[in-house]
Amino acid sequence: MVIKLRLDPSSGVATYLQLVHQVKHALRLGALMPGDRLPTIKEVVSDLAINPNTVAKAYRELEHEGLVAGRPGLGTFVQRSLGGGSTADHIRLRRDLAQWMRGCHEAGLDQGDMQALFTSMLADSSWEETA
Repeated sequence: MVIKLRLDPSSGVATYLQLVHQVKHALRLGALMPGDRLPTIKEVVSDLAINPNTVAKAYRELEHEGLVAGRPGLGTFVQRSLGGGSTADHIRLRRDLAQWMRGCHEAGLDQGDMQALFTSMLADSSWEETA
């Protein structure tokens, strides 16, 4: 699978790091698997109108972390995944999360409220004790 990279100019995050984060996110979710090819530098430059050196820097960072490897003349390919759990687990958990989000919406919480609640739960290790 080839992912479609995008940029958020208002994020305050460096362009190359946005690309790195998106690839890592896709690896965690199983959207990219070992053997998958990343978009070529030329494709990313064409899609996002950014400097080729920026894309190369992002790909070098991912390669340095052992996540991808460049193959001259062929492209850059995923070497390993970051995701835990099976695809079935991801599907079930996404369904559970969607239900939680609907409950939040019904309770009058907006996206910022949900994000704050979720982030606070990640920081609170007590949820691990109840599992």
